[in-house]
Amino acid sequence: MLDERAIAVEHAEIGSGYRYLVFEAPGMAKDLVPGQFVHVKVPALEESALRRPFSVFDAGDGKVTILYKTVGRGTKALNSAKPGDEIRVLGPLGHGFPCRCDGVPLLVGGGYGVAPLHFLSKRLPGRKLVFVGGRTEHDLLALDRLAGIDGVELRTATNDGSAGAKGLVTDPLDVVIAELRSSGEKFELFACGPDPMLRAVAMRAVENGMKGWISMDRHMVCGVGACYACIQKTVRGNSRCCIEGPVFAAKDLVWG
Repeated sequence: MLDERAIAVEHAEIGSGYRYLVFEAPGMAKDLVPGQFVHVKVPALEESALRRPFSVFDAGDGKVTILYKTVGRGTKALNSAKPGDEIRVLGPLGHGFPCRCDGVPLLVGGGYGVAPLHFLSKRLPGRKLVFVGGRTEHDLLALDRLAGIDGVELRTATNDGSAGAKGLVTDPLDVVIAELRSSGEKFELFACGPDPMLRAVAMRAVENGMKGWISMDRHMVCGVGACYACIQKTVRGNSRCCIEGPVFAAKDLVWG
């Protein structure tokens, strides 16, 4: 884990309040694993302000990219970061996804939960099916970048039918699972997004007797396990998402 003085090199809005921020952080870029996160000290906030956690969208060649949405004071302040600005970044943090898969990888993302799945898609070899869901077409993020990754087959769904299949992202997922079961192929599930989607994906992994890896989004205040604000119930008791997670095996999660 490093507390690195990163330098912003690119910052762009991609619509609907979402932004990419790229910064040079060679110390941690080489060690980051998909599903891990970084803790960013927002430059425009007062010295006493807490850092903000962000999933990693991409890492390599000495650079780290995060994808975020402007939702509060911290992310609004982060909007002002410009190329050349110094940004203090703590990472890599947490446990990520395994980058090997026993069968066909099925990646399921909702909203900016697509961020670690983009990173994972670049690390997993061969064919992988990526399912991206959202309320409307404006919530389907990074489709162009995902489509450019070798082996990626995209499936999309929106609640209002404005893009892809109309309904939940688990609808096209169920079609593919049925096809794979029919052909006797094994698969693994990887998911990041809102809780109802994560629970649905985790249950599909368990019910089909397949491995599932679920990235739980909890309010990670300190990022290093000290504050116990990001508790997730598991079969082993209360676990800290920032230390034992954020990625958990589907079979280990306790819901409700």
